[in-house]
Formats: sequence, structure tokens, C-alpha cells
Amino acid sequence: MKFGVREICDVVLKAKAAQKIGNKVFYKNEPVLYFDSLKTSSMEGAATTVYAQGGRGNARLVAWEGERTVTFTMEDALISPAGFSILTGAGLIDAQDKSVIMHTTEQTDKIALMNASNEPVSGEDAVAYVAITLSKKPYMGKRTATTNASGDTVYSAADDKEDFVYVMLLDEHGEVESEPYIASELTVKKGTGTNSADTYTITIYATEAAGTGSSDVSTARKNDLSKFTANSVVLVDYYVEQTSGAFQVDITPDKFGGNFYLEASTLFRSTDGVDMPAEFVIPNCKVQSNFTFTMASSGDPSTFTFTMDAFPDYTRWNKTKKVYAAIQVLELDQITADFERLGTAHNNSAVAETYNTQQKPYLEENY
Repeated sequence: MKFGVREICDVVLKAKAAQKIGNKVFYKNEPVLYFDSLKTSSMEGAATTVYAQGGRGNARLVAWEGERTVTFTMEDALISPAGFSILTGAGLIDAQDKSVIMHTTEQTDKIALMNASNEPVSGEDAVAYVAITLSKKPYMGKRTATTNASGDTVYSAADDKEDFVYVMLLDEHGEVESEPYIASELTVKKGTGTNSADTYTITIYATEAAGTGSSDVSTARKNDLSKFTANSVVLVDYYVEQTSGAFQVDITPDKFGGNFYLEASTLFRSTDGVDMPAEFVIPNCKVQSNFTFTMASSGDPSTFTFTMDAFPDYTRWNKTKKVYAAIQVLELDQITADFERLGTAHNNSAVAETYNTQQKPYLEENY
């Protein structure tokens, strides 16, 4: 029997030993990750050969082969958080277990110019502070929350002396025209009613007294707010704390790809045009920690390549010898391949009873 191969593999990686990925623990032999969106997959075997050479022309006389290696490579069109972790050999943090601080930028014109009496600036009033409303709650670092007279939550002096919110004025062309202003404090006003959301307002003061403000400055800090107008547009660079719906992959110098039990299912097609199930089994493979993420605005979308080195080990069903890999092919079912018409039943069960014992189960199963 001869066959050809032109089908992708569906691959599953199973744990060789208990391991944790993200917030989930996988025990030995449990499926860890399924790959059902692969673009290519290949298994490559190699060996080194050395020769005894001599005589005229230094011809090769005897060959010795050894140092056999088997490598399984697959290219995935899509990737999951767990796939990210396996590919990079990195730790996976789920926002449900530990918050993830993510960078964002926002362009807004929701700006209020306020005087020293906490009223909107009018006439010749000097701008005492600028209040900017954001669509998300900015992460402000370690700050002590207080409640003002209006019942709003205010985050002012930074306990960790870190700045996380930067405000830049934009000109009429949308270009940054000022040095960054540092947000002094954050005010969170609770929404009222069933459909009202919280309001997040950052404040930039013209003068910050020593020991106050975003970085708990040691000397008074002054901000020139004269360029702010009622029509100003600003670019705000800040961070958002995510407690759900986000993950983080930490690539560290001491963590690398792990070992897995690999099973890859595909189809081989015989010369009769019939597809036969085939299975590649690698009992012990280690994911190489080399990776490349390509990001481009043109051309084909980025793919994710997993390269795994095979090591000799026992398969689940045979503990007598170690193998790099096993390839299993299910040959054609003779009930189907050698099927002969012995009559026409027309779904008449009485007639079907007269068929031989091979035909009857096949008819009942498929029809």
C-alpha cells in the first residue's frame, strides 16, 4: 500500500509532570493545550555520519552513523495565553489572580480651568488648577485615599514617590507642543442612578506645596498653566489597572520551555483516494525557547512557530523500549474497502437480515 500526505496535524501537548500555567494546575498526562489552527507541521530526523577513508583518492570505506535527532516543528496561525507561555517559557499572570497594569493614551478636550475659589475661570481670573476628565480610572501608584466634602474619593500625595500620569498640550496640528505636566491628584466621583458610571478627574495645580502632589515633592513645584484654554486638547499618557479580562507573560532569564508528551493527528491518503487516520507520537519533547514575534502593517499576518526537540522515552502503551517518535497509521477497514453488493434492501430490515455478518453491522452503523 502506498499513500501520500497533504494534510495538517491537530496537535495536543500533555503534561510530562505536574505543572502550573497561569492559574491552572495540570497533572501528569493531562492535556495542556490543543492546537487546531496550525498552518504547517513537520517532523525532521537527522543523524551525523563519520567515515573511515583511505586508499587512492581517499575514498570512503566504512560509515558510522549516530547522534540521531528528531525535531517537530509547527507553525500556528493563532495563539492563546497558554500558548504564549509555552512558546516563550515564561510565567503567565491572569488579571483575576493579580492585577495587570497596562499602558494607554487618551486624547481629550474635557478640560476645566478653575480659579482659586474652585469656580470656572472667567475674566481676568488666574488659573489655579486644570481639571481633566478621563474615560478610565488611571493607576496612580501607592496613594492614600481620602474623602472630600462632596463625598468623592481623592488620591493625592504619592507614597512611593512615583509619577504615572503625564499630560501634554497639543497644537492645532495635533502635535505635542509642551513638556509633560504631572497630574497632582485623582478624584473619583461615584455615579448616581442605575446607568451612571464613575467619573475620573485628574488635577494639575499651578503651585504644588512641598510635601504634596503626585511625587510628594521636596520643594514647591510650579506649573505654567497659561497655555491652557477652554478649547485646549491634551494627550494623556497613563496606566490602567486591570483586574479581569487581561493577562501578562513575564519573560525571565531563568525560565525556559518545558517538556511535554505530544500527539499529532492527521490523514494519509492511499492510492485508492481513501483517507486513513494517522498519529504522530513523541513521548518526550521539549519546546525550544527561541521565538520571534513579527508585527507589520502589511503582508501576511504574523504566525507563531513552535520547535520541539524529541528525547527518547516510553510511549503510554509500551514500557519496554524508548523511542524518539512513533507513527501510527490505521489501514482501510476491509468491511468498507471490499464491500460487495449482495442485494438491494431499500431500508427493508427484513431483507437486510439476509446479508452476511460483515455487511449488516456496516449498514446499520452508517444508514
